[in-house]
Amino acid sequence: MTHLYTYVALDLARERAREAERAHRAAMAVSHQPARPSVVRRGLANGLALVSRSSAAAVRRLDDCVADDLSQALAPGK
Repeated sequence: MTHLYTYVALDLARERAREAERAHRAAMAVSHQPARPSVVRRGLANGLALVSRSSAAAVRRLDDCVADDLSQALAPGK
């Protein structure tokens, strides 16, 4: 029975090695294509970074306003 498991494990290992080789060959074939996707990806990343930075700045401004309002509300009455 253990020989069966050994055979199955070896067969799975061979199949995975073949799949890895196919994936490697496909990646090598794709790497020789023009760099268009990276330009699009870079543009999207820059756009997302811009949105992220601007929303962080807006949150900081709102946080400052809330902190000022809170400090005035907690100040001893005049």
